[in-house]
Amino acid sequence: MSGLWETMPLVVFLVIVLLVVKLVLDYKTRSKLIEKGMLDENIKFLYADRPASQTLSSLKWGMVLIGIGAGVIVGQIVPADLAEEITIGGVFVFAGLGLLVYYLIASKMMKKT
Repeated sequence: MSGLWETMPLVVFLVIVLLVVKLVLDYKTRSKLIEKGMLDENIKFLYADRPASQTLSSLKWGMVLIGIGAGVIVGQIVPADLAEEITIGGVFVFAGLGLLVYYLIASKMMKKT
């Protein structure tokens, strides 16, 4: 288990680097298309900002990550002989609860619009 924690910073760093590279490449592609005037409706749709869907997506992943964190915290509180099983089960249970809470919030938000 300690090997996993040692490689975690490297994995997080690589994910952040890949996200930054993707954002830069998308920006450059969008800029070149705009310069050349090659924007049609299909391309505009692909690069359109979708704040409502991004907000709901951020809410969903935030709720899931909070659930995973709660599961890990519960796993740290229980006695050592059950900690591994409780942590794994707690992560799944709380992540699932996070998705259920997200569904309730998202459905209320969708009804308002």
